[in-house]
Amino acid sequence: MAVTDSDAGTSRRRTPVHLWIVGTLALLWNAMGAFDYLATELKLDFYMSQFSEQQLAYIYGFPAWAVAGWAFGVWGALAGAVGLLLRRRWAVWAFAVSLLGLAVSSLYTFVLSDGVDVMGAGGAVFSAAIWALAVSLLLYARAQAKRGVLA
Repeated sequence: MAVTDSDAGTSRRRTPVHLWIVGTLALLWNAMGAFDYLATELKLDFYMSQFSEQQLAYIYGFPAWAVAGWAFGVWGALAGAVGLLLRRRWAVWAFAVSLLGLAVSSLYTFVLSDGVDVMGAGGAVFSAAIWALAVSLLLYARAQAKRGVLA
């Protein structure tokens, strides 16, 4: 059912309940990613103490371009989640930027460094989960934009 959006003067669909659920879960998930990024970049002792010396050396040795990819991945995903909740089409672009950032950081971790050896099998499985969620959120946002839910 289409309703008029009085602010923009355009017609768009009512917000489906699943958008609020997906958007809220995406916001919480990506807020954790943003916290991880900030805690790591700020070298917060209470957070970084969970890592071994070898892992800390690896993390702190990231080249600037890999950190930039990580930043785009994290902040793009957080922006995408906010965009979903605000029902904005730019959420699709934010999730796309996030996926590109994830690709850059994954290139460093899995191809150009010994990241898999340092972070272990658990790190690889967690990275696979991040990829699955990132792709799913992009596809979900794109589908909602095509249905007219995102304006």
